[in-house]
Amino acid sequence: MTPDASPTARALLALELVQGSPGVTADRLADKLGVSERAARRYVGILREAGIPIESVRGPFGGYRLGRGLRLPPLVFSATEALGLVMAVLDGHHDASDPTDPVGSALGKIMRALPEPVAAQAEAVRRTTAPVPDRAAARPDPGTTTALVQACSNHRRVRLDYRTEAGSEWVIEVDPWAVVVRHGRWYLLCRSHTTDARRAYRIDRVRGVEALDDTFSPPADLDPVATLEEHLAIGWEYDVEIVIDAPIDAVAPCVPRTIGLLESLDAQTTCLVGSTSNPVWYAEQLAAIPASYRIVRCPELQEAARVLGQRLLAASASPHP
Repeated sequence: MTPDASPTARALLALELVQGSPGVTADRLADKLGVSERAARRYVGILREAGIPIESVRGPFGGYRLGRGLRLPPLVFSATEALGLVMAVLDGHHDASDPTDPVGSALGKIMRALPEPVAAQAEAVRRTTAPVPDRAAARPDPGTTTALVQACSNHRRVRLDYRTEAGSEWVIEVDPWAVVVRHGRWYLLCRSHTTDARRAYRIDRVRGVEALDDTFSPPADLDPVATLEEHLAIGWEYDVEIVIDAPIDAVAPCVPRTIGLLESLDAQTTCLVGSTSNPVWYAEQLAAIPASYRIVRCPELQEAARVLGQRLLAASASPHP
């Protein structure tokens, strides 16, 4: 807090400190505010005059805390806390019980503003639940995500410092179109000026963002979710083509967009075209298709399917006596 800060600004900071540290003492509050203990008490008085119920508890474990009343104090979230709550809703955050985490900190403020009977029940759920972490989730840095969301909103080109899964590092300029969350992973859908092509980059692998002066216009008919899923099906190491002995309407519900695009060859036959860098995983996805099919392109996928088929046949064999 700067020396020339107004009493109102200091009082609001005092409110934030009392909200975040129930039981904070006057001398501790003064230290955080950078003022005398007498001044700290004066700022508490300003808050009380404004109708904010701040209680004083005497004794070795006493201090200031927010009381519960009809006039509840305003919730003051930092930018990181606000974004953390949004990200928690979108992808399922598992640090809500940690008060040092942005989500846990913001949730604590909400709890303290709730009427006591409601807060007690909510706190019991928060304290006793044990969510199972999503091992596939990859949550990006909130600051990086904020910068990219702002660039998308402002139609500003950005320069990314990016590191691939293999460890290669790139510096690329892109037009950021949209941020898309899919199965716990955050992607930046964009146009790359390096390759002059549509790309999707994992935001948790972005190491730095620099907003540039250039602006752009995103595609008018852009469907971010559909575009991302189509993108994730192409551009991998092995090109794939499969002919399926079933009409496209019967196949489509069983084939996610991320493994390829479907095309009707005739009334009873469908073609699946895609790509993969993991033939074993791709073969497992194909096993869910409720019809016969032939892998007409990609020897690596043919081999993976052969091995998978042998394993399934072995599992169905009669046990030895």
